[in-house]
Amino acid sequence: MTITLANYLAADSAARALRRDVHDGLRSSPKSLPPKWFYDSVGSELFDQITRLPEYYPTRAEAEILRAHSADIAAESAADTLVELGSGTSEKTRILLDALHRAGSLRRFIPFDVDATILESAGEAIAAEYPGVEIDAVCGDFEEHLGKIPLVGRRLVVFLGSTIGNLTTGPRAAFLGALSDSLQPGDALLLGTDLVKDVDRLVAAYDDAAGVTAKFNKNVLAVVNRELGADFDLDAFDHVARWNPDQQRIEMWLRASGSQRVRIADLDMTVDFADGEEMLTEVSCKFRPEGVAEELAAVGLRRTAFWTDAAGDFGLSLAVK
Repeated sequence: MTITLANYLAADSAARALRRDVHDGLRSSPKSLPPKWFYDSVGSELFDQITRLPEYYPTRAEAEILRAHSADIAAESAADTLVELGSGTSEKTRILLDALHRAGSLRRFIPFDVDATILESAGEAIAAEYPGVEIDAVCGDFEEHLGKIPLVGRRLVVFLGSTIGNLTTGPRAAFLGALSDSLQPGDALLLGTDLVKDVDRLVAAYDDAAGVTAKFNKNVLAVVNRELGADFDLDAFDHVARWNPDQQRIEMWLRASGSQRVRIADLDMTVDFADGEEMLTEVSCKFRPEGVAEELAAVGLRRTAFWTDAAGDFGLSLAVK
C-alpha cells in the first residue's frame, strides 16, 4: 500500500482566488459571490446538516441509486481505479469502493480536491479501510488540473452530488469538454444530476423550515469578513431561494434589508447596497435525462446507462469516450 499526494496549488492560491472573486463579484451587476466560498469549517458543517434535512432529498436519492446499482456500475465500468472529483470521505464514495472491492478489481483510489488537508485525511481513512489499495491524491483546481490526474489503470471518474449544476451552460460545457479530454479509451464517467421536478419541492430543498440553508448562505459573508477584513452585517441580509424557469435552475440570493455600505479593508474597497438589492450566491441547475445525454454527447461522451432513484428525483449517468 502506498499513499502519495501531488499538490499543484500554490500556498496562497486560495487567498488570491478569494480576493479576485470578491473584487470582481462585488463590482458586477447584479453583485455575486461564488458558492465555493461557503465552505470553510463552519460552512462545511452546515452543509452536512443540510444533507440530513427532510426537505433536502438529493443526497439521499443519490445514495439510494448507488446502493441499488453499485454492482452494475462496477461491472459495466470494469474499473480498477476510482477517481473522485471532490472530497473522498463520503458514504457514497465507500459504496463504490465496496462494489469495486467485491468485484475483485479495486487497485487504486485517486481523490481530487482543492484542500490538501481533506485529501490527507481521506487518503489515510481509505488506506486503513481498504488495505492494499494505492492512494494517489491530487490537490488541484477543476478548471486547471484535470490533466494532472494520473493516467493509470482503467479509471472510473465520479462527479457526484449534482455539483455539475453549480455551473451555468457555458462553463459547464467547458468543464465537461476538459473532463472528456482527460479520459482515455476504456475510462468511464459517472455523473450525478438533480432532475427537474415540482417547483415547491425544489425551492423547499434550498429554503428549509429550520433555517439551516439561510445560515449556510450567509456564511459566505462571514468568510469575507474574516479573510478580507470586511464588515458585512449578517443580520442585515435575508436568504432568498427561487426557481428560474427560463434557466431551469434554483438560485440563492442574499437580499439587503435596508441600504448599507460595506467596507472590505484588505481590498481597499467600499460597496453600497440599496434597500432590497440582491446578491447572487449560488445557482443549482436542474436537468432532464435527455438533456444530460445531449450535453455528454456534445463533448464526445456516449451515455451507456442511466439510473434514477425510485421517486425519479435524481439521475446517475454512466458514460464512456
